[in-house]
Amino acid sequence: MAKKPKKQQQSGGTPATVALTAAGVAYTLHSYDHDPSHPSYGEEAAEAMGVSPERVFKTLVADVDGTLTVAVVPVAGQLDLKALATAVDGKRAAMADPALAERTTGYVRGGISPLGQRKRLPTVLDASASAHATICVSAGRRGLEVELAPADLTTLTKAVVAPIGRA
Repeated sequence: MAKKPKKQQQSGGTPATVALTAAGVAYTLHSYDHDPSHPSYGEEAAEAMGVSPERVFKTLVADVDGTLTVAVVPVAGQLDLKALATAVDGKRAAMADPALAERTTGYVRGGISPLGQRKRLPTVLDASASAHATICVSAGRRGLEVELAPADLTTLTKAVVAPIGRA
C-alpha cells in the first residue's frame, strides 16, 4: 500500500499562519534573524522588531493539576503560576517539561505559538493584552512573530483572559 503524501503548508507557512489564514483573521508577519546566543527569545523578538516588550507575548506551557496549559504573557514580565492555576480552576501549576511541551504542541522551544498547535491545549492570555490594539506572539518558529488583535487570539485559541503575568 502506497503512503499518502503529507499535506504541504502554504508557501512556507507554519501551522500558526495557516490557522490564521484559514480563519480569515487579519495579521502581520514579522521575521528577523534569530541569534541562538541571545538569553531571551522574547526580548530578542521585541528588540529585533522595535516593539515595546509589553506588546510582545511569550507562549509558555505549564502543567496545571496534570493538564498541559498554555500561558501567554508579556516578555517584559513573568508568569504567575498560582494565578494561572486559579484562572483554569486548578490548584497547582508548574512549568511543563520542555520536551513534552514540544511534542504536544508540535513546535520547538522558543518558537511555540499559541496558534495551530498539534493538540489544542487550554489557553490563558494575560489580561494586559487588552490594553493594546495588537500584540505579537510567536508564529511557530524562532525568528518569526505574528501581530494580531488580542480579541482574535482569544477567539482562535478559546483563551481565558486573566491577570496571570507579573512584573
